Amino acid sequence: MAELTPRLQQLRGEIETYARDFGLDFPEVVFELLPSDTLNMVAACGGFPNRYPHWRFGMAYDQLSKGYTHGLSKIYEMVVNTDPTYAYLMECNEEVDQKLVMAHVFGHADFFRHNFSFAHTNRKMMDAMANHATRVRRHIDRHGLDAVETFIDRCLCLENLIDYQSPYIRRASMEVVPEDDPVQGLRNDREYMAGYINPPDYLEAQRKRAERQRAQRRRFPEQPVRDVLSFLLEHAPLEPWEQDVLGIIREEAYYFAPQGQTKIMNEGWASYWHSTIMTRRALTDAEVVDYADHHAGTMGVRPGSINPYKLGLELLRDIEERWDTGRFGPDYDACDDLSERRLWNRPTGQGRQKVFEVRRHYNDVTFIDAFLTPEFAATQGLFTFGFNEKGNRWEIVDRNFRAVKSKLLGQLTNFGQPLCEVVDANFENRSELLLAHRHEGTDLDESKARDTLRQLQAIWQRPVNLYTRVTGHGTLWRFDGREHSERRADL
Repeated sequence: MAELTPRLQQLRGEIETYARDFGLDFPEVVFELLPSDTLNMVAACGGFPNRYPHWRFGMAYDQLSKGYTHGLSKIYEMVVNTDPTYAYLMECNEEVDQKLVMAHVFGHADFFRHNFSFAHTNRKMMDAMANHATRVRRHIDRHGLDAVETFIDRCLCLENLIDYQSPYIRRASMEVVPEDDPVQGLRNDREYMAGYINPPDYLEAQRKRAERQRAQRRRFPEQPVRDVLSFLLEHAPLEPWEQDVLGIIREEAYYFAPQGQTKIMNEGWASYWHSTIMTRRALTDAEVVDYADHHAGTMGVRPGSINPYKLGLELLRDIEERWDTGRFGPDYDACDDLSERRLWNRPTGQGRQKVFEVRRHYNDVTFIDAFLTPEFAATQGLFTFGFNEKGNRWEIVDRNFRAVKSKLLGQLTNFGQPLCEVVDANFENRSELLLAHRHEGTDLDESKARDTLRQLQAIWQRPVNLYTRVTGHGTLWRFDGREHSERRADL
């Protein structure tokens, strides 16, 4: 790693001044200049040069290195959510690219500081990652590479089984009725009104509710636990070193989670500002064509895919235009004349203020839900697609706005992954673990579910069960350490 050259230091100062003049607010940003091979290595480790040793980082490096060698891919920048913020530039980039990347990085740094999703993240994660690596290497020295690496493999297979919303909400505990408390019903000071205030049907419903609560209190855990890794840390029969490794995987999963929850917004915000800074302040006449070419490459969209840079940028620009021209609020929403809506222009000048507000209070799901409009979907040519088995090809399935929005939100909610919770750690009174899948219209991939059960069983060391629905029927999948089984069931 090397410090910036004097010329890059000069450019960095200019770009930072432009960014702050536009209202961006960010911590100190430390830029480091890397050769392509070193940048690929850092990128393979998620932006942290000192990660614990594992083959997946080597595999990621190999893919990035081959992509760069054959001209299939190129990393222009890497930026890490820490304080100070660390960013890496590639040595061989042209000057116009370095300016673009610096402007992009300052956008990311502003987003990291102000978006609510990152309020709970560890800003000293560079030190924490190095500490994790030291601890894992110590475990390898004591217990052997094979044992530690095998356990890390199991943990990484389960790293998505965390509660992504836990930093922002407190899970409500169920109000439990004591065993010996009779059902009182509503307070009634007049005996002759008893039949009206507390009718028999109401009292019976309250009694059944109390019975369910008592049964829930006897169940372990009392409430479904969405953070499966936390439950395993507390209750699985793990060796101390295994507990430490699982804790490391869980801590890093929570650190990276907000970046996955804001991919579209984060990249859109950084792209919005690099394009604004470059086109309004930083570009020279000689750089315009090269900038336009490289920016267009970043914004390119392949058929059947979503480019988060493009979608985020265009949606932020749409929000700014809508709030500048007054295309929001009750009057605009009530207008059903398409021609009038298209020509609507009631200048308010609130666009820039609105995008700053949006970058603070939204993540990808709420961003898309609140601001993706039929007009925007039509302008951007959004559609859903699927595989036609008869024609043996992928093709457009639907251009309907509701279908497009629903599909996109489904892909973003919980990262498009199934939501499973621990509901019983003593299933059928046999110390078996039972998880339940919240079915939301899509059946689980059975092969992936079986592999997950296999890894869970290796950690729990007792049979593990997963309740789901398959083609509309309640189904219980089970793995006992030797074989998988399946049976119809209803919880």
